[in-house]
Amino acid sequence: MSKPPMPMFFRVALVGAGYVSPYHIRALKALGEVEVVGIADLDQVRAQEVASAFAIPRVFRNLEELAETRPDVVHILTPPASHCPLALQALDIGCHVFVEKPMALSEEECGRMIEKASAVQRILSVNHSARFDPALLEALQLIRDGAIGDVLSVDYVRSSEYPPFAGGSLPVHYRDGGYPFRDIGVHALYVIEAFLGQIRNVEGFYRSTSRHPHLLFDEWRTVVECAKGTGQVHLSWNSRPMQNTIIIQGTGGGLAVDCFLETCTVSRSLPGPKALSLVWNAVPGSVGRAFKVCWNAALFAAGSVGPAPDIQRSIREFYAALAAGGPPPVPAEEGKRIVTWVEKIARRGDSDKVRLKESQTALQPATVLVTGATGFLGCALVKALLASDQSLRLLARRRPAAAIAEDPRVSVIEGDLGQPEVVDRAMQGIEVVFHVGATTGGSREDYQSGTIWGTRNVVQSALRHGVKKLIYVSSLSVLDYVRLSTGARVDESTPLELYPEKRGLYAQTKLEAERYVLDATAQGLATVILRPGQIFGPGAKHVPPYGTFALGNRWIVMGRGKMKLPLVYVDGVVDALLLAAESKDAIGQIIQLVDDETVNQKQYLSFCRPSLPGMKVTYVPLPVLYCAAVGLEVVGRLLRRNVPLTIYRLRSLKSWLQFDCGAARQKLRWTPRTGVREGLKKTFADAQVLWVEPGTKSQRSSAH
Repeated sequence: MSKPPMPMFFRVALVGAGYVSPYHIRALKALGEVEVVGIADLDQVRAQEVASAFAIPRVFRNLEELAETRPDVVHILTPPASHCPLALQALDIGCHVFVEKPMALSEEECGRMIEKASAVQRILSVNHSARFDPALLEALQLIRDGAIGDVLSVDYVRSSEYPPFAGGSLPVHYRDGGYPFRDIGVHALYVIEAFLGQIRNVEGFYRSTSRHPHLLFDEWRTVVECAKGTGQVHLSWNSRPMQNTIIIQGTGGGLAVDCFLETCTVSRSLPGPKALSLVWNAVPGSVGRAFKVCWNAALFAAGSVGPAPDIQRSIREFYAALAAGGPPPVPAEEGKRIVTWVEKIARRGDSDKVRLKESQTALQPATVLVTGATGFLGCALVKALLASDQSLRLLARRRPAAAIAEDPRVSVIEGDLGQPEVVDRAMQGIEVVFHVGATTGGSREDYQSGTIWGTRNVVQSALRHGVKKLIYVSSLSVLDYVRLSTGARVDESTPLELYPEKRGLYAQTKLEAERYVLDATAQGLATVILRPGQIFGPGAKHVPPYGTFALGNRWIVMGRGKMKLPLVYVDGVVDALLLAAESKDAIGQIIQLVDDETVNQKQYLSFCRPSLPGMKVTYVPLPVLYCAAVGLEVVGRLLRRNVPLTIYRLRSLKSWLQFDCGAARQKLRWTPRTGVREGLKKTFADAQVLWVEPGTKSQRSSAH
């Protein structure tokens, strides 16, 4: 068969509307010989959003429907597992194919794609975009010009992060143990090949630091033997600041490439004393790099350089080759070769994760489940339950301390409350659930997963498994403080917050989670909702009190320090949880827990300051904060961002409220075992503290 002529104008379709699709579309829109005729994605809402943003005329559910647009080229931008079947389908309908990295999930799949492209005489290429990074291309040119002599080694250092998990089924980047190396390691290997020639062998190592709640293997190290030298790969999902750096060592100098800042710095070996070479490389190199960073920033701000210039260059080169009838800049054979080495490491990660899961399959019998078992309150509750000789099952993001995890009465399930299958597994055989887990910081997605999805999953699973009782730890933040007057009496009948979205993510998600529990109560689940005040105790001395926030080692007090604090010592909350599990009178009730004994902010700080060396305290009058809030809200509206300080939140601060805990005394027979002052002494027992009695000057006393 004769080779079909190449058109000078290309109709292009995209399959996949995920995070990488906008970069491809921008690059395509910049090419005069290209028309984007349609986009397909199983998620029609997402596809429609992308189509609307970039004026793509038609949206489809799949490639089969997309074929009616008669595309010349199909870009495959879906998860790696679908690359092979989609590429084969696109080739079958007569399209050239440009597929995102990695080309596929196995050498065999890559081979099938190459054979099909050859059979139908169409071009198949892979988006090895980092090869076209401007700074990396500069480095390759310098090497060709002999700037550093013969290349000896290459170090590829990259840190990364994935979008926050918002609950539900885990996204693809968290499912397989080897996914991180498939995702980022593929870039590392083909970049190293660009400098050192074809890879001969790869040996990889990975581990879990337990710092990431969903990513099992979050640190990767790889040694890469190539035709002309040795490379090393360092991938991290923990190290900060973020970096994407390539260090090239040669016989006559070195290169440092920063692919985030788009700089390439040369260091050369000069004749004369070693110290002279070091100074010469350091001073001009630093000045030149600083100028280049500023210049790049100016170009980006002016719109002369768009985001992801490597992807733009990769796509531009692909279409130039296609129009010229020549071979693609990244041949499919390169994609196949890199996949072979990537999978050698990634599949081992997959297998190790599967083996780890299988080792956790057998569940020890238990009738009590504690969520959030590694948190401050969760740890205290677990210790109390073990002291009463209970057999427990713990659900936590990270493994508890060895003293708890290795106790024969304890079985641990590591996972996220936002994952329905994890919660359902933990619920098997359980009679009593202490739902303590929730999100206390992070992104909107973190709160969605840990608090809203987490509570919904716990409630639904408890109903499904016939749990006898659910005790849920809510928060006093769900109440409507704006409409309360100073000195008002607060009990369980106090109205709930009308505008939780104005109060912040914690109050908003806690209120929604509490509603899930109340719905379950209406469906027949025996529940008790506890609303504790600010819980304090040993292990929480670094937590600022109510009406105070931390900026580094400085605590900012809202007001003059006279705001009364709704405190409750941790052992009092644990007592209430245990009593709620036994009480019949408390079923279906909401019960708040606040110690009658009160201190203000200044008195609290007089205890903790000696125990926190270096901590500084600043008191900011409320009028000043209101002025700051006005300015922040204006900025927030302009930038369309949430701001940490708003007028509504300031209006929610009350200098003094009377918290009535009559329901706790009547329904639970509860009284705080440790009062506030005694609790403060225990919390900050490692320091001499300054105690300020109301209406008196400061005087020093021992905290015992």
